[in-house]
Amino acid sequence: MIEIKFVKSIANLKDIPKDGLPEVILCGRSNVGKSSFINSLFNKKNLAKTSSTPGKTRTLNYYLVENKFYLVDLPGFGYAKVSKKEREDWQRLIENYLQTSANIKLAFHLIDSRHSPTQLDILLHNFIRDLEIPNNIILSKIDKLKQSEAASSKRTVVEFFPELNLGDNLFVYSSIKNTGKKEITRLLENLFIQ
Repeated sequence: MIEIKFVKSIANLKDIPKDGLPEVILCGRSNVGKSSFINSLFNKKNLAKTSSTPGKTRTLNYYLVENKFYLVDLPGFGYAKVSKKEREDWQRLIENYLQTSANIKLAFHLIDSRHSPTQLDILLHNFIRDLEIPNNIILSKIDKLKQSEAASSKRTVVEFFPELNLGDNLFVYSSIKNTGKKEITRLLENLFIQ
């Protein structure tokens, strides 16, 4: 079992850990299942706070994995019920962090498998790619789809992002059934833990 612990929430980039450990970022729309992904991937029930209210994560949340790398949960985007100023503050925090952190080695971009990528997903994907951060897309909540719908969801995301390859930089995930857990754990172990 991979060891993980919550380190801190950061609202100001000057508070980012200075130890130079590699960082894996977790990003995506509000309510895409990032907290559930963290809890299920590491077998910890309440490590990341899940909520039925989107927009719960408002800071960069740092988790230390095996004392080897940080998993950094970014605020979800696209949630309308916070003030415009608050949204702009989050966006600035995320963009500045992505542009200035020298330690980001990998991005996990979660997209709800039940929906096509949104304009914001496309912008985020292109932004990460322009910064030359290796980018994996994870289709979350795959357990909510029938097999034919899941196949269609994979086809759709590849139409949007043709460089995706299932099992290489495209994964399906279910926090409920643990679909995709083995593949993503192996990827992280191979890159950072061994």
